Amino acid sequence: MTSEGGYGQRLAERLRAEQAQAIVTRVLRTADMAVTETRCDVPIGNMSSHEREDAFFVTLTFRDYPGREYWENGRLVSVSDIRAGQTCIHDLKRGPSALIDKPFHVLFLYLPRGALEAIAEDADAPRICDLNHEPVAIDDPTILSLGQAVLPALSRPNQVNQLFVDHVLMALGIHVAQTYGGMRPLAPPIRGGLAAWQVKRAKEILASNLDGRVQLKEVARECGLSVSHFSRSFRRSVGAAPHNWLLTRRIDAAKEKLRDGRLSLLDVALGCGFADQSHLTRVFTRIVGVSPGAWRRARAE
Repeated sequence: MTSEGGYGQRLAERLRAEQAQAIVTRVLRTADMAVTETRCDVPIGNMSSHEREDAFFVTLTFRDYPGREYWENGRLVSVSDIRAGQTCIHDLKRGPSALIDKPFHVLFLYLPRGALEAIAEDADAPRICDLNHEPVAIDDPTILSLGQAVLPALSRPNQVNQLFVDHVLMALGIHVAQTYGGMRPLAPPIRGGLAAWQVKRAKEILASNLDGRVQLKEVARECGLSVSHFSRSFRRSVGAAPHNWLLTRRIDAAKEKLRDGRLSLLDVALGCGFADQSHLTRVFTRIVGVSPGAWRRARAE
């Protein structure tokens, strides 16, 4: 877990959270984004505190929190109920703080202004100076869906697919930039997919990193494209997002190894980029419909 102030262990300490897991993406050139899951079942009634910095917190609450008392710049600005599934946006330059006197379970997206600027530049859009938000909870189905998608990765950090995390956090950043930052591209989006050489190169890089720990920006750079342009074009050309295409390749590789009866399921799992045998079994069963052991037995009959 990282110890930076805006995420990870430092954030957990400031919230007096009992549990916290964080994942960082460095998909952008100039700034990191991070997501931290925090949970506290026995609060002690303290005030949260955050370092002032040029960044935002976009939070997603998974547990009802009635009567939240919220301050900015040392002044009480709202007392409101927050329902599970709702989102709040906080400007860290305003010194946000809240009374933590009830159990909570919250996902924090750490979004520096530098990340918003890089997202806008990537989309050929004007610079984003601020986000349009009020100090109250809002219903945002997109943030809810993306937040729920990243939760399993936070609960099993040893099985994290970095491409998937990059994809989800980039999608969150773009959504926030468009919905609350008013980001609109100056030029129409490019409709075409990748050139044949770009598809070939991207697949080569992905296939040689079955563990999924290659960063999306590295693959995009090899193709001479920005991250968002590469992701859109790859999907158009291949029919799947990079992390989904890689997952399919890992399953194909597992099938090839399963045909070799001398290899144990653990050997197959580790040879195809899975964390362990249970990880292979869970993903293989979800995609293929049967466990790897059952698939191997059926082929041996």
